[in-house]
Amino acid sequence: MSPRIGSLFSGYGGLDLGVQQVIDGDVAWHVEFDEAPSRILAHHWPDVPNYGDVTAVDWSTVEPVDVLTGGFPCQDVSLAGLRRGLRDGTRSGLWSEFARAIDALRPSLVVIENVRGLLSATADRQMESSPWGVGDRHDGPALRALGAVLGDLAELGYDAEWCGLRAADAGAPHGRFRVFIVAHPAGKSRRVGHGDDVRARSRADGREQATGRSGDAADAAELGRTWDRRARARRSGSAHDGRAVEDAAVEPRAERRLAAPGEAESGWPRSDAGGRGGAPTADDDGGRTGDEVRSPVERAAAAGDRPGGREWGPYGAAVERWERTTGRVAPAPTNADGRDGAHRLAPEFVEWMMGLPAGHVTDAPLTRAQQLKSLGNGVVPQQAALAVRVLLERSAVAA
Repeated sequence: MSPRIGSLFSGYGGLDLGVQQVIDGDVAWHVEFDEAPSRILAHHWPDVPNYGDVTAVDWSTVEPVDVLTGGFPCQDVSLAGLRRGLRDGTRSGLWSEFARAIDALRPSLVVIENVRGLLSATADRQMESSPWGVGDRHDGPALRALGAVLGDLAELGYDAEWCGLRAADAGAPHGRFRVFIVAHPAGKSRRVGHGDDVRARSRADGREQATGRSGDAADAAELGRTWDRRARARRSGSAHDGRAVEDAAVEPRAERRLAAPGEAESGWPRSDAGGRGGAPTADDDGGRTGDEVRSPVERAAAAGDRPGGREWGPYGAAVERWERTTGRVAPAPTNADGRDGAHRLAPEFVEWMMGLPAGHVTDAPLTRAQQLKSLGNGVVPQQAALAVRVLLERSAVAA
């Protein structure tokens, strides 16, 4: 039986999609208050209940889950916000409701996502004062929001690993730095559900393999080692060398797509002959020829130019990389649907930038403004999957 996943602050479900790329599991329920993302969830998961307001949930009546995911509100820790911090009465203060759910449900694995500002925003907690202060202030205790989250997890009896990475680290043509945390009950192995080890899917050869042993998990381990090397390089003043190491680690992963169920790693349907994915060769194409063995990206390239004559200029390499990663040709970045035919940003293009399947947001019954807001607040699934792999690998090494 697959592990059950509970989703808090679900948005359009991007974090859950990323977690499902790593851990076999089914979403048991959502908790999403806002109308627009709730419509997206209902459109794609009509049979999955949405409990709405996280402050009103009676956790004793909710189906227990093995994995709990969520990206609690970022408005008060974001660098673009008022920076009120992680405290009662703020939107970001709803982290306390996340902690309440963890305490009640006691999941085997917790996955948390938030913005870069979590690293620097302050938090209110009872702390012992000292003449030196805490953090970089000298006028009293200053606890960072990330420290408060990690401290609360420890108080709940959970060990945690965290990292920060960009969507670009998973191959996306934009930065979108995010902080990810993975936590599990202290003193227990990282097991999910019915006694099965946490495992990463290795769809390229159709087998499950323990996290951190091969494929993307090996890339995750290498990325973790890369961060350590880069940190040492920066401490020694060799920032250039650290950046070179980072780029070398990111590039091999850029062309790898996190496949959907039934697909090979490359994003094309797995061949009848059970090949390893990617564009099938003469030896593993299952007898198919021509366009049948080409991805949409390959077919577009074979046509001789960009669809619709579009040229991406200096962004061409990044766009083409994400096309290969997602297996989807980039849609037009604008639509001529503004006043008097003016061009406006196309939600379909943003959807592609976020690594989502075509129509995941844009097929839901939403206005254009609602689509763009939902996309702007969402999670890139490929980025989340990479982060979870990295953190599970670190956790396994630390055990």
